[in-house]
Amino acid sequence: MSAFSELHHGDAPLFLPNAWDHASAVAFAAQGFAAVGTTSLGVAAAVGLPDGAAATREQTLRLARLLGSEAFLLSVDAEDGFSDDPEEVGELARELHAAGAAGVNIEDRLGDVALHAAKISAVKSAAPGLFVNARTDTYWLGEGEGTTRRLDAYQQAGADGVFVPGLSEPATIASLVRALDVPLNILYSPTGPSVDRLGDLGVRRVSLGSLPYRRALGAALEAVADIRAGHPPRGLTPTYQEVQARAGSLREAESPRAGRRTRRRE
Repeated sequence: MSAFSELHHGDAPLFLPNAWDHASAVAFAAQGFAAVGTTSLGVAAAVGLPDGAAATREQTLRLARLLGSEAFLLSVDAEDGFSDDPEEVGELARELHAAGAAGVNIEDRLGDVALHAAKISAVKSAAPGLFVNARTDTYWLGEGEGTTRRLDAYQQAGADGVFVPGLSEPATIASLVRALDVPLNILYSPTGPSVDRLGDLGVRRVSLGSLPYRRALGAALEAVADIRAGHPPRGLTPTYQEVQARAGSLREAESPRAGRRTRRRE
């Protein structure tokens, strides 16, 4: 069992914050998180592309290569694998694993069950050491119909865990846990059960998805509004030096300015 897989079998569920760039990922890791995920919405929005449109394969790989050598374990949100060809999805998985990723999320978008199962099989064949979190969108895009059937097919295809975003009803979560042979991942909702309560229900992984990214945008808008209104901005503001210090993997030795004195910026 890999170190990342072991995090799904502890006394408490794996609480996974989701980053969208290097700074957000290392900031989460600095708070003591052993693993960090990525958010496809954040990665896409940061470069002006739509989420869920298979438009960010290269950006996703680029971020994985940037973060894969960091001390924390990395799980990558790869939308639906950016392809309907299982072999191409398997190749993506191989590249992500080579970059240092420990896990990958692949979503079905309520598409063909057999095709998604084939993608999962292709990923496990191309990168056996990669933890595959198979996501079904039955609650995210629908009313929950067919959830157990889909997850059973994904388990049989080799998924190491399954993800059901949009599901927050405690009794349904507990029932689903009992029907599964692999860890269940639930997307945290501010209006749903707490992380501790989800753990009591048997959930083994709790993700934050795009919530941190959207909150960061909200905090930026609040700061601008406060300053425009003549008030100091509210909330936590890391210093310039703190942000610089966390850019540790962008090594000075690799910079053309290495050895030079850098003018302080704000």
